[in-house]
Amino acid sequence: MTLETDRLLLVKPQADHLAAYRHYCASDRSQFVGGPFDAMKAFDKLCSMAGHWTLRGFGRYVITLKTNGQPIGHVGALQIDDMGPPEMTWTLWHDDVEGQGDAFEAAQAYLAHAADATGADHLLIRIEPGNIRSQKLASRIGAQRDDTAIPPHWMPDAVTYTVRL
Repeated sequence: MTLETDRLLLVKPQADHLAAYRHYCASDRSQFVGGPFDAMKAFDKLCSMAGHWTLRGFGRYVITLKTNGQPIGHVGALQIDDMGPPEMTWTLWHDDVEGQGDAFEAAQAYLAHAADATGADHLLIRIEPGNIRSQKLASRIGAQRDDTAIPPHWMPDAVTYTVRL
């Protein structure tokens, strides 16, 4: 399944995305998700992203540019714990695409079909406190900050948002 916007194609993770993802994982851009990571961990993380589709029937898409197919990030929901709602994530993999509206465009495209894809009526968004750009994007896509939410043990300082579908 592919989602399309004016400038982007959102596609399931594929082997040809690995080089760009590995570069992102090794960079400081991955700092808000526990990185930087070595090549083996990057491979494991991309495999996990791809495998989530098999285990849950939905997952995160790789954001690619329509003009040349370049993978520039990922967006979508994952559900590690089936006792709670899915969590929406997004990340741009390259500094040079920051600030051009790609993450917003991709998030909007994902949210337009998220209820059908996940079967949920809302998604959680957990963001590291220092990641101000992602907090602004969460607000821009209509998510509401929830200061009463208990953060997960793997992200104890997370700022949590809820976005209704």
